[in-house]
Amino acid sequence: MQRFAKILAILTVLGLALYALKQGVFASFTDTNWLANYLAEQGNEGLVVLFLVGAAYTSVGGPRQFMAFAFGFALGGVNGALLGTLSALLGCIITFYFARFVFRSSLKKRFQSKLTRLENLIVQRTILKMIMIRILPLSSNFLTNLAAGSTHISAWRFFTGSGIGFLPQMLVFSFAGAGVGLSDNNSLLISIGLFICASIIAFYLYKTRLREQISEVIEDK
Repeated sequence: MQRFAKILAILTVLGLALYALKQGVFASFTDTNWLANYLAEQGNEGLVVLFLVGAAYTSVGGPRQFMAFAFGFALGGVNGALLGTLSALLGCIITFYFARFVFRSSLKKRFQSKLTRLENLIVQRTILKMIMIRILPLSSNFLTNLAAGSTHISAWRFFTGSGIGFLPQMLVFSFAGAGVGLSDNNSLLISIGLFICASIIAFYLYKTRLREQISEVIEDK
């Protein structure tokens, strides 16, 4: 029964992904002008649809930075960053639980040593360490979500740290998108200022021993 449930979940996700690709949903989603026009026409209903599409987009490895730029272009810097971050976080949650309930056993069989080391590293101070991983970033968000979902780490701490860690980059790209969409030099200047601040934070984190420990786990073959 459990094997049947896993197969059904995989087929469902693959079917939805193929349908979305066939309908051109992801292609339209990455078109900033289309996105702005769609929101203008559909209002709040369209906002909900794009929020869910963004979650699906990032759950399969779509770059959240581009999504932040697109939302910023359509909604403005702050609103775009907040919506983009929440959408990316939902994508993170989807991948995390998909790994935990569907792929966990197969991933552990193949990557047992690496997953154990990752779990031992981030099981303590999970929120702080996830903030660091997301800000730098030290690995693919998609692979990080899959790996974390295959361990026993606290889900809510993982999501909290991820959401906070997503925000700096999302603000940078969202304000950049707002500056382009609104021809607003102030938004572009804010984006540059945020980028400098995020770079300083990332540099500080990069110099810590924690960065070396995480890199050893992620880069170890």
